Amino acid sequence: MQDPAAHWDFSMLNLLKDFAARKQDSRRLYDALVSRAREPVFFTVFGVADSIDGRFDLLVFHAWLALAELKGGPAAQGLTDLLFAGFDEAMREQGAGDMAIGHKLKAMAKAFYGRIAAYDGAADENELASALAKNLWRGAAPDDRARRLAAYAMAARQRLKRSLPDVLDFGPLPTI
Repeated sequence: MQDPAAHWDFSMLNLLKDFAARKQDSRRLYDALVSRAREPVFFTVFGVADSIDGRFDLLVFHAWLALAELKGGPAAQGLTDLLFAGFDEAMREQGAGDMAIGHKLKAMAKAFYGRIAAYDGAADENELASALAKNLWRGAAPDDRARRLAAYAMAARQRLKRSLPDVLDFGPLPTI
């Protein structure tokens, strides 16, 4: 007869290995997402403000692209967890105290999920361009920049469908 404790030890070890592998996969996706959202083209060519707000909005935009294709699975949850851990870390680096962080994270979560809902709710590229203009350029009317980013988003979603969950491939950077 097999020792039940040995089976439990083996099962627990497998769970820990699976958890470590999922965490490593999430970190890889997060790093790729942050890298893409910080590409200089978004700030220099597209004129998104190189500020805390501008960086946040580009990160949320690219997170939406990835999360839409991950469709709520474990990889989506791991990526979302790392995004919010990154928000927390950034606020601490800016000197926010423990008391203020909770309120700021709540506001960031509201902004994050509001933007995700706006992008999800866009029925076509024109509506997505409007949502992008509102968020990336603070209420500006949709222009060529917004339309180009909306087209980039549609192409990126197709690339991500083929590459996720293994690789975060947004395809080529957008141009004007």
